[in-house]
Amino acid sequence: MSKAIIAIDKSRSYRVYLTITTDMVEQARTIHQTTSLATAGLGRVLTAAGLMGIMLKNPQDKLTVQFKGDGPVRQILATANGQGQVKGYIANPGVDLPLTKEGKLDVGGSLGIGDLRVIKDLGMKEPYIGTIALVNGEIAEDLTAYFYISEQQNTSVALGVRIERDHTVDAAGGMIIQMLPDAEEGAIDSLEAMIGKLPPLTTVIRQVDQNSAGKTEEGRAKALLKEIFQSVPQEYQPEILETRDIEWCCDCNRQRLETALMSIGEKDLKQIIEEDGQAELQCQFCLKKYHFNRGDLENMLEVMTK
Repeated sequence: MSKAIIAIDKSRSYRVYLTITTDMVEQARTIHQTTSLATAGLGRVLTAAGLMGIMLKNPQDKLTVQFKGDGPVRQILATANGQGQVKGYIANPGVDLPLTKEGKLDVGGSLGIGDLRVIKDLGMKEPYIGTIALVNGEIAEDLTAYFYISEQQNTSVALGVRIERDHTVDAAGGMIIQMLPDAEEGAIDSLEAMIGKLPPLTTVIRQVDQNSAGKTEEGRAKALLKEIFQSVPQEYQPEILETRDIEWCCDCNRQRLETALMSIGEKDLKQIIEEDGQAELQCQFCLKKYHFNRGDLENMLEVMTK
């Protein structure tokens, strides 16, 4: 289970959300058997969704973050709730492309041209839906643009996933900084200077991990916060408000998949009974399979025809 920190600076100019998600991203990689490129893309989206989830006001509130493009990966999607529970999938877990000219995994190229959509279910009559064109498919830059365009919020998003030679996840994490109303100019200037000099987030996470042997997940997250903001003047240093959990959690169950099967309609369900006599559905998030025999299908049909 990952720990996320929510902090606000002493001048009340900005709020920061920060987490290390190495274990969660490795869990997703293991489930979906992703290539290094697919792990990088999925891991960034899962981490971002987790941080955006804990921004929601209520535990039952939910959001979906969907990246869709004309590149070979086609789609990366993650959902999260106010409790910090996250799940996600990538349409093409076997995607592979040459490294960029900078020697990095080409997440942007894997997505290509497309859209970013954020759907928030806040218990209202209709969900909130915000959509923007992808900036470059590199996830963090796209989300920074989303917050500015769709939510009119000046935001900086940093996400990173570092992969080992054996394709396992060496480091992963994310940070979202949001400016607050009436932010002081000094705070803005300090953050811009800090962000401009910040090395890749996974580099900082690895440094923290090397110096934090034996520390808890919360201790590592606090050490990361301190390391990142060490150059910020004392009057603008972030102070921790609370610590939250972020974890992989798929809430699929047999009843939910049964409902999905019934949604195909009476005619198609009859056809499945007559031609196959059974059905098997798989959760796209955790890949768990649910088998329905002829009796199960006939019971569903009976319910539908009443």
